[in-house]
Amino acid sequence: RQQVLRDDSLTHSTPTSKMAAISAVAPVLNKAPVVSTGKAANTNSMMVWQPHGNKFFETFSFLPPLSDQEVARQVQYLLNNGWTPCIEFESAAKAYADTHGWSNLDSSVNAGYYDNRYWVMWKLPMYGCTNPDEVLQEIRACTSAFPECFIRVAGFDNIKQVQCSSFLAHRPTGDRTFAPVTGRQVGGRQQSSGGW
Repeated sequence: RQQVLRDDSLTHSTPTSKMAAISAVAPVLNKAPVVSTGKAANTNSMMVWQPHGNKFFETFSFLPPLSDQEVARQVQYLLNNGWTPCIEFESAAKAYADTHGWSNLDSSVNAGYYDNRYWVMWKLPMYGCTNPDEVLQEIRACTSAFPECFIRVAGFDNIKQVQCSSFLAHRPTGDRTFAPVTGRQVGGRQQSSGGW
């Protein structure tokens, strides 16, 4: 029960009413139901990544090589975002940066971060490109000229002046850095042909 004292038309609550407000129990809200995919119960879906020799090159490098259709879909994504496709290549010896570079930042696991790690550009960026087939044609030409190099497609935002995306489009024929996901985890089947 609240007692109110009136003094010059101002309302003041007594200490008894303050105590009642403090001790009031907050309403209990119903908790949202927990949704589970059921995968957590399956120990085979939990992995511990092998910390040594796991070489990754940009986005999707953990996947098997992309088909022309898959590359075209990724290029279409770049174009849909208004990004300019650019093709770059580099020899196997220089393509993977596993040091910290001159800045000593740990950048070996960050795709798209360059610390004195530029790849050679194939021609100029493809300004005005509207068709993924144009990019596929240039990837084929680059692959034909440099079959033993890694080739990637990058997407540049001309407004922000930054690279927004990149992915590996070609691996050299003798490349031994690719390993399926099961070969990249501790206790996984080692299906790599060596190389790491």
